[in-house]
Parts: sequence; structure tokens; C-alpha cells
Amino acid sequence: MKKFNLWVAAKITDGVATMWCAYLFAAIALISLPKAISSGDSIVIVSWVAQTFLQLVLLSIIMVGQKVQSQSVEETINETHTASLAEFELAKEARGIAHSELAELHQLSKDMHKLMREVEARLKD
Repeated sequence: MKKFNLWVAAKITDGVATMWCAYLFAAIALISLPKAISSGDSIVIVSWVAQTFLQLVLLSIIMVGQKVQSQSVEETINETHTASLAEFELAKEARGIAHSELAELHQLSKDMHKLMREVEARLKD
């Protein structure tokens, strides 16, 4: 049942978070506008604007904005992740090169010590 509820919630959210839904809500809200205006009561008109139009229409518009912003953040995260992986690969490559250079230096050091011992031995003879 939980899976079904999550599926329904996701479908409703996907549907409401569209500009088409905002247009539909605006049209629905406008149906009651003539009645609010004809009442001549400023409280009724303000209530219609605040409670009917703004709440109904802004709901979808805010959700669309959040979707756009989250996609932008997701793109930034993906770009950062890709760049971080590339940096990591470069660091691994640099570490491998440094390791091989260190091994070469170690071998050169051994060879030099061997040569120095040979020179010392010849000088003693």
C-alpha cells in the first residue's frame, strides 16, 4: 500500500508542477471572479484574490520553479562529480608516475653507492 501511495503522490506532484496546471487553476479561479466583483464587498474581493487566485495558481508556479531550481542544482552536482572523478584519475596517474620515478631514484642511489664502494676499494688497492 505504501508503494501505491508514493506512486499516486508522485503522479499528482508531477501533474500539479506544470505551467499547464497553473493555467487550468487560473481558469478555475476566474470562474468565481464575477461573483466576487458583483458582491461589491472589498473583503470578498481581497479574499478571492488571496485565497482563491493566489493560493491556487501560485501553488503550481512555485512547484514549477522548485523543479527548475532542483534540475539546475542536479546539473551542478553532476558536473562537480564528473570534474572530481577526472581530478581523482589525474591524481592516481600522478601518484603512479611519482612512484615509478621514486623507484628509479632508489635504483640510481643503489648504483651510486655500489660505484662509490668500488672506487673506495680500488683506491685502497
